[in-house]
Amino acid sequence: MSILYVVATPIGNLEDITERAKRILSEVDLIAAEDTRHTAKLLAHLNIRTSLTAYHDHNESRASRSLIDMIKNGKDVALVSDAGTPLIADPGYRLVKLAREEGVKVVPVPGPSALIAALCVAGLPSDKFTYYGFLPAKSKALEDFLTAQKNETGTLVFYESPHRLVKTIEMFERVFGGDRTLVVARELTKKFEQVSFATIGETRQRIEAGEITVKGEFVLLLQGQQKIEPNWDERELLTVLLSELPISKAAEIASRLTGGAKKTLYKLAVSIKKGD
Repeated sequence: MSILYVVATPIGNLEDITERAKRILSEVDLIAAEDTRHTAKLLAHLNIRTSLTAYHDHNESRASRSLIDMIKNGKDVALVSDAGTPLIADPGYRLVKLAREEGVKVVPVPGPSALIAALCVAGLPSDKFTYYGFLPAKSKALEDFLTAQKNETGTLVFYESPHRLVKTIEMFERVFGGDRTLVVARELTKKFEQVSFATIGETRQRIEAGEITVKGEFVLLLQGQQKIEPNWDERELLTVLLSELPISKAAEIASRLTGGAKKTLYKLAVSIKKGD
């Protein structure tokens, strides 16, 4: 049995192709491509002559079965999308799932991804983020979906098309307000790459002023809900607590509320009790 390779390809700049990806694409028996015409241009640029077959949203079920049978009969196959990493807002899930179910070895050949490229330059927290892909097209569904994410604290990442960009940002403003940070990453790695860092309201104004060009492919990165930390005055808090509680219990509760060291708060509570 041979191998299914999941191969990432450039999202714009052809120099981003990895040496490993080039080697795999030249060595496999067949490349399954989202758009064979698009991939043929990449292969021509790389001087690779491997045969191509179509694998897209409309033939996933049938093509997946055929490709797995081919691999089980000793052929190596590479899966590519039009740009970036397959399965990330692109076809491939059914093929990989079927491969796993039937014991076919799946090997990742990592590389470019618009999602990761945008996150790296956004200046928003990257320790926790959620990728949602493309948003619902209809206004009610879009509003309901965004409302459900209103209290999400991590960075929210979306893909968006130019003809829906304005509508989406207007809905962001309606649901989240205008003050959250929104990063609009446009045409990443391409000639007209543009990254805008502003609030939602400022972003809408930049689009209206023509400062952000509404053309090309977009990644939107939205700041999550920020936790509002109470600004406790430790002495005032302990004074109130000590009116009802013993020193040790007051210090324990004050520590939980403020995040302060219990030992330090205990000493302060003793001082307050003494009238210092």
